[in-house]
Amino acid sequence: MKILLSNDDGIDGEGIWAMAHALKKDFEVVIAAPMRQQSGMSHALTLGRKLEYKRLDNSDFEVWTIDGTPTDCVKFYLEDMDADKKICAVISGINHGSNLATDVLYSGTVGAALEGALHDIPALAVSVDVQSEISFESVAEETAKYFLIRMRREEMFFNNINFPKKYRAGYAEFRLARLGKRDYINPFARITDEEGRFFFEIRGEIYDSDVAEDTDIYAVNHGFVSVTPLNFNVG
Repeated sequence: MKILLSNDDGIDGEGIWAMAHALKKDFEVVIAAPMRQQSGMSHALTLGRKLEYKRLDNSDFEVWTIDGTPTDCVKFYLEDMDADKKICAVISGINHGSNLATDVLYSGTVGAALEGALHDIPALAVSVDVQSEISFESVAEETAKYFLIRMRREEMFFNNINFPKKYRAGYAEFRLARLGKRDYINPFARITDEEGRFFFEIRGEIYDSDVAEDTDIYAVNHGFVSVTPLNFNVG
């Protein structure tokens, strides 16, 4: 089976390569990832300009990098390069930083997985807390195990997975959870430069207003790996 990997951290992101190596013993792995950091791009598609793409030399994987968003990368590969429709799943990540609660609406990591789901292909978005003690390699191995189990069920899925700062029990415990609600306090910093021009920068401190026991926020805060089924039908 052939798996397509993408991310929003860019082609040099450590997480995507850990994921690729964890999967290669069971799957044929293809990578199509942005040339540079694309966090916060959600499901954005680039219009009105030409996008550079190139294949990178790699002895283990078919690797493409594209000067666009995560969605551009997945869409381009699935619709233009996968002529034989051999891709059986899309995995986005491993993202360096959580994608919890309502932040999934902004996430480029989730956006890439969503593009797979829109093509009726099983998809995972995978993230790990930016301060996690768990290595990318460990996250990748545990994700690969989970992924194999899901693929054996031969059913469609579109899941958002988040790994905690550390495991509650010393090993990965996957817990089904709904999205919580997350916002930010003082989200903008205003800046004036030497020429008197005004700028703002998005920052902010996390404020979680829904952390009930059945949420992804609660699960990750208590050392579980949260698994949230997502649905693109917003009607």
